[in-house]
Amino acid sequence: MIRLGQFLQLAGLVDGGAEAKYVVASGEVLVGGEPETRRGRQLHVGDVVEALGEAVRVTRQAAAAD
Repeated sequence: MIRLGQFLQLAGLVDGGAEAKYVVASGEVLVGGEPETRRGRQLHVGDVVEALGEAVRVTRQAAAAD
């Protein structure tokens, strides 16, 4: 599970938290094809996030090797 604002940054769709807050609040983000205005929305594996003309699917991160 990851929060929408964090995911937007991790996916490289925004540069920082302030930009994520603005983009989400302005209604420019879709989750599963529906507008989402909650930056803290929990995302799960398989969710598709669309923002700023790009679509990105939430996937599992590979475990880091020790």
